[in-house]
Amino acid sequence: MDIALVILAAGKGTRMNSDLPKVLHPIAHAPMLAHAMRAGAALDPVRTVVVAGHGADEVRAAVAQIDETAEVVIQPEQNGTAHAVDMARATLAGFDGDVVVLFGDTPFLRPETLERMAAARGRSDLVVLGFDAADPGRYGRLVMNGDQLERIVEFKDATDAERAITLCNSGLMACDATTLFALIARVGNANASGEYYLTDIVELANAEGLSVTAVRCDEAETLGINTRAELAEAEAAFQTRARAELLETGVTLMAPETVYLSLDTVIGRDAVIEPNVVFGPGVTVESGARIRAFSHLEGCHVSRGGIIGPFARLRPGAELAEDVHIGNFVEIKNAEIAEGAKINHLSYIGDASVGQRTNIGAGTITCNYDGVFKHRTEIGANVFIGSDTMLVAPVRVGNNAMTATGTVVTKNVEDGAMAIARSEQVNKPGFAVKMFEMLKSRKAKQQKG
Repeated sequence: MDIALVILAAGKGTRMNSDLPKVLHPIAHAPMLAHAMRAGAALDPVRTVVVAGHGADEVRAAVAQIDETAEVVIQPEQNGTAHAVDMARATLAGFDGDVVVLFGDTPFLRPETLERMAAARGRSDLVVLGFDAADPGRYGRLVMNGDQLERIVEFKDATDAERAITLCNSGLMACDATTLFALIARVGNANASGEYYLTDIVELANAEGLSVTAVRCDEAETLGINTRAELAEAEAAFQTRARAELLETGVTLMAPETVYLSLDTVIGRDAVIEPNVVFGPGVTVESGARIRAFSHLEGCHVSRGGIIGPFARLRPGAELAEDVHIGNFVEIKNAEIAEGAKINHLSYIGDASVGQRTNIGAGTITCNYDGVFKHRTEIGANVFIGSDTMLVAPVRVGNNAMTATGTVVTKNVEDGAMAIARSEQVNKPGFAVKMFEMLKSRKAKQQKG
């Protein structure tokens, strides 16, 4: 059975106190909407429809970056969850598979849970996701009769016996498209809020003699985010879970609570991550690499045997081959560093390529920006770049070449050559003593005056 996802992302999120749509607030450097879409992707949906409202243009742009095949529809007025799902009716016209309804602000669903929902749909007409709450509070309760879900009762409408139920409603559902939209068409808004609630379709389905059931998940998976405090809690929950998964797969985290990961961080087995390392989006670290303390990585690839840091920064486009050493206070951006190359101290290498076994001395800078355009520096294999070399791009240093300390390279250096570009040193005997005496005398006169 084909599956379509309908992800509700229209809410303003007033309690976030933000101009940014709630579903675009980040967890692990990715919008919480991306987390929901990633979870849903485990079902291999043939269609993904995101229902946007507040900040629709921003949501549409974010969706395009997450999944360019996903479609966005607009809920111009937020009139309840049933109304929101109904906004996908026209887009899914003619679709005869199952629809799984997700929330864009519920980022922690596990793929296994959605797979169990999809499997349950094979046995029941309508499936609702529920959770056993430690403190049910004001959640809606799922009233079961054996395997049949009879109704969802809101806390304010529940009897004492119903309030004692701990199985609560997450709001997520799965149903075939034809049945779902037929039931939604019959949902009314005769309630205190004047809204159309998706939960009402449970009783409507029961009235038609359809089979309705609930699938249980861990309460943590249903965590919704409505405030900045809850966003911070969600970030902490993600990091705890992601670190645990890395440890399980054979990654060494020397101080796990100090390492911060992104949604898409990939780290291979037997890699070692030292304390206080931050992984931004788009980072892959291969097996056996070591990321030393206080390093920041984003949009980069570190191959086997790489040693990065401490206090290193790898920016987007940094591609490091095997056994590359990047040392303290070194920054790499949009550059390919070949096997065995070393850049160990206080250097910036941007818009460049560095050949195999090349050694870049301390204080080296590729001067890649002229104020308007970026230019590229090419450094060959087995090159020795002397400390404090300025490479003014576009420029090439050939294989087996060398630059003298303090050189400013403005012309290509041929293979095997040594480049020296610095002014001749001049020593003036006794001048330092005379200069200091003159300056001290001047200072004394100023103090008297």
